[in-house]
Amino acid sequence: MIKEYSTEDYPCREPPSSIVGYSLIEEGDPHMQQTQIGFFIYPDVVQLDVMAAYQVLAFPPQTTLHLISKTAIPLKSNEGLSLQPTVTFEDCPPLDIICVPGGGLGQLEVMQDSESLDFLRQQSRLVQYITSVCTGSLILAAAGLLQGYRATTHCLFHDQLAMLGVEVVSERVVMDGNRITGAGVTSGLDFGLTLLSLLYGETMAKMAQLMMEYSPNPPFNSGTPNTAEPDVIAALTQAGQPLMEAFLKQTQATAAQLQIFP
Repeated sequence: MIKEYSTEDYPCREPPSSIVGYSLIEEGDPHMQQTQIGFFIYPDVVQLDVMAAYQVLAFPPQTTLHLISKTAIPLKSNEGLSLQPTVTFEDCPPLDIICVPGGGLGQLEVMQDSESLDFLRQQSRLVQYITSVCTGSLILAAAGLLQGYRATTHCLFHDQLAMLGVEVVSERVVMDGNRITGAGVTSGLDFGLTLLSLLYGETMAKMAQLMMEYSPNPPFNSGTPNTAEPDVIAALTQAGQPLMEAFLKQTQATAAQLQIFP
């Protein structure tokens, strides 16, 4: 059962984006308003889709982060890492921000799961920002929460996101209204910093960036289709073909269910 909320569950809550003049307050200060951020996790979720943004957003003492799942049972990520949910759909507190990460084949079950999609729809009515990283945007679209918006996803899935009625933009982070979407996997860091600057200002975001020493200088310039060599693109596309075909089948079914036709 999904816990129902209304705006009355947010008494006198000041929107996080209106906080001005932030100063570091010792964690545990009873007067400090907490921003509630929830990451929806599920079996086969890509752990870096979750943890890159989680690392950034855990930096300020005003944020409380939740790992939300249907049950409290530990689950395994796509990479085999064990993740422990901290709250379930039933006991999830009122959130300010909901984030949906992408996953492997397990994501396809989420895109078909009415309970998960209903949870996201319910949260979308109350949160300040509806967000995703990587192919998590396909889950948001399956819930009917991205149609008519500009958004992004992993580069290999741009066409599939467009099939769901979304205006796809090839950028690392895309903002449209209260929707914020990140591109593939590592964009979770950029997404997190973007969101942090919206919540608490650029200084806080820059502090987090410095704390992580986030100054990318990768050993190879193959991080996007625009910079990778053709043979590298071809090899990745071939390796990912089974996953892409499985996703395509589900995306087509979702589009039909949403009555979105080319």
